[in-house]
Amino acid sequence: MVTEQELSRDIAAAERPERPIRRWLRAIRRRIHDRPMLRRTYRVLVGVLGGTIAAVGLALVPLPGPGWLVVFLGLAILGSEFAWARRVAVFAKRQLARFWAWWQARRAARAAGDAA
Repeated sequence: MVTEQELSRDIAAAERPERPIRRWLRAIRRRIHDRPMLRRTYRVLVGVLGGTIAAVGLALVPLPGPGWLVVFLGLAILGSEFAWARRVAVFAKRQLARFWAWWQARRAARAAGDAA
């Protein structure tokens, strides 16, 4: 069972800026940023790809499977380029952490009630 602290620690470790993949992606982003036409094209492609993935995820939500996971993946792609999507992703992470803590407390209370 994963605790809220372990989950927070794993998220923080994955978001460290000194990770090699993050350094490599920052270098690519700098090259894109230096070319205005390429930057505009990149933003459009990120918007279309992230929006499409998020829309497909929303369509999958009522079906069995990873609907919300796909929505969050689309938000993560959008968040790589758009500040509003980054804020939505941070909000979603916060709500997920709150839900996870509530779920763990609920399971513990049920287990204590069943043991009694």
